[in-house]
Amino acid sequence: MFPRLRGALSAASIALACLLAPCATLAGWALYALADTGRYVAAVAPLADDPDVRDAAADTLGSGFAGIVDEVTAGPVNGTVRLFVRDAARSFTRTDAFREGWDAANRTVHTAVLRALRDDGTAGHPVTVDLAPVTERVRDRLAEDHVPFARRIPVRHTAVTVLTAPEADRLRKGFHVLDVAALWLPLAAVVFAVTGIAVAARRRRAVTAAGIGTALGGALLALAVLVGRRLTVAELPGPVDGPAAGAVYDALTATLRTASWLLVGLGLTVALTSWLTGRYGRRPRRRSRAEPVTGPTPPRPTRPTRTGR
Repeated sequence: MFPRLRGALSAASIALACLLAPCATLAGWALYALADTGRYVAAVAPLADDPDVRDAAADTLGSGFAGIVDEVTAGPVNGTVRLFVRDAARSFTRTDAFREGWDAANRTVHTAVLRALRDDGTAGHPVTVDLAPVTERVRDRLAEDHVPFARRIPVRHTAVTVLTAPEADRLRKGFHVLDVAALWLPLAAVVFAVTGIAVAARRRRAVTAAGIGTALGGALLALAVLVGRRLTVAELPGPVDGPAAGAVYDALTATLRTASWLLVGLGLTVALTSWLTGRYGRRPRRRSRAEPVTGPTPPRPTRPTRTGR
């Protein structure tokens, strides 16, 4: 194979491998971290102790239950009752019951969404859940705090829409693509990297380039996570924006951030090792004692000629 062709093929293969590495990391994170109910619940469980999340949940619960109390009493309640409801909601978010309810609600919602994404038979239907058990837990806590009309708050088994039908259909198609990408993208990245190194005229230099490219891909992935946080939080609707949404995003992407920096560390380690072995790995060849010394032959001394006696 011509040297130029080998160099071009090696460079193209290594570039593709470096581009596919962060994409494969992203696909693997989405499939094995977000699409697993146990890992998802474990990731968001600490948010029950986050002050911003608790305040947002207390405001949402307080507003919702104040509306229910208005409906039960057939008219708006006075400010004192609303103050009790708000304080009780804030108090509830600092109890073990809230943490249990938080985990149960997240598990219920995630299971319903995941079931809809994996089942093509649910196409054209919205994703709904029943949060009546959470409502019952909150009602009991309000009653323990002696909130007026707490026992009269009904526990309604109503379907709460999590995803509309068009949103669920779009996510279902993306989930199927993600399922395939999480398997083939890492394999393709490895194949391209091995191919690029194998056909390179200078393999050590190719290994160094692959390491630097992998590190750059990890850095770009970390930057994408940071930019995605800004865009995601900015595009969320009013009730869920702000610090609470940022805390949720950080909790869900913690594994992805770790994986991106692992790519950076792995790439830099490979590149530095390859460079150091190339620079200091070759030692000067020692000459054997039995090996004859090669060099210019010294001129023979001229013998003086005898002059006549």
